[in-house]
Amino acid sequence: MLKNISPLLNADVLHALRAMGHGDDLIIADTNFPSDSIARQTRLGKLLRIDNVTAAEAVTAVLSLYPLDTFVDDSAARMEIVDKPNEIPPVQQEVQKAIDKAEGKSWPMMPVERYAFYERAKQAYCVIQTGERRFYGCFAFRKGVVPPDAE
Repeated sequence: MLKNISPLLNADVLHALRAMGHGDDLIIADTNFPSDSIARQTRLGKLLRIDNVTAAEAVTAVLSLYPLDTFVDDSAARMEIVDKPNEIPPVQQEVQKAIDKAEGKSWPMMPVERYAFYERAKQAYCVIQTGERRFYGCFAFRKGVVPPDAE
């Protein structure tokens, strides 16, 4: 155990979060997402897992360490519901609350069509599969920067 680091963040996840650079994408996916096959196409090339937790719990843990990119509008994105792009199911509402809390302000997620989301995921640095069983618990987060300490 480490102080002030969520125990949900295992060594493989911590290594990936640290290795990522500004502009790299991270995918947090539900149990139905084709995580393994897509993860093999990412920069990391293997699937990471945070098992037995909801998407919101995983996002809360990740965003406790991971800065979102402030230079783009889509640094937080969600997979759209097929044929209902404006509907936001409870799983996505919970993740939105986790994002807003982590950022200390409203930080809206951009919707991404299902197949476009798959393509974005293939270009990501890595995929983390969660234990989320609700549909459309799939999210993309673009890494920002950690500014230098003020002098």
